[in-house]
Amino acid sequence: MAEMDTSSGGGHKKGPGVKKGKKLSTRVDLTPMVDLGFLLITFFIFTTTMSQPTAMPLNLPKDVDKPDEQNKVKESAVLTIMLGKNNQIYYYEGMDPTKLQSTSFKGVRDIVLDKKRRTDPADFVVILKPDQDATYGDVVNIVDEMKIDDVKRFAQVDISPMEYSLVQRTEQANGIH
Repeated sequence: MAEMDTSSGGGHKKGPGVKKGKKLSTRVDLTPMVDLGFLLITFFIFTTTMSQPTAMPLNLPKDVDKPDEQNKVKESAVLTIMLGKNNQIYYYEGMDPTKLQSTSFKGVRDIVLDKKRRTDPADFVVILKPDQDATYGDVVNIVDEMKIDDVKRFAQVDISPMEYSLVQRTEQANGIH
């Protein structure tokens, strides 16, 4: 609580040769204010909602006896999507990159859903291959697209030098800088 020190020297006389009286000092006890501050901090901590983590769940492959056969897929069930510069997407079905086609992010959903419809769901796999010119945002967008399209099995893999050269030649032919 606030206290007033009232122990002064006496009355107030005016005139020459009279000593001035002491000024009163004020001493404020801050203990209740500290208690109130901690009480408010505690109140706001307990009443605010804690932010929930926003992470995408990942399904990891199961352990098998023969690791060589763990990641085998049917060639006809594979869709490979490569990310290039300027939000361009290049894709091919199966294992033949010479049948490379291009699209944008607007058209990738139709391509994925069409391939998913034509393929057995247990065998369908999408391989994502961002090249060195792709942006981080493009990678996030394509992973989001896999989640939106309900693709159960997809993997992000490094692009091979042959595939990268195919993408480069396609970009040069289309005038993409």
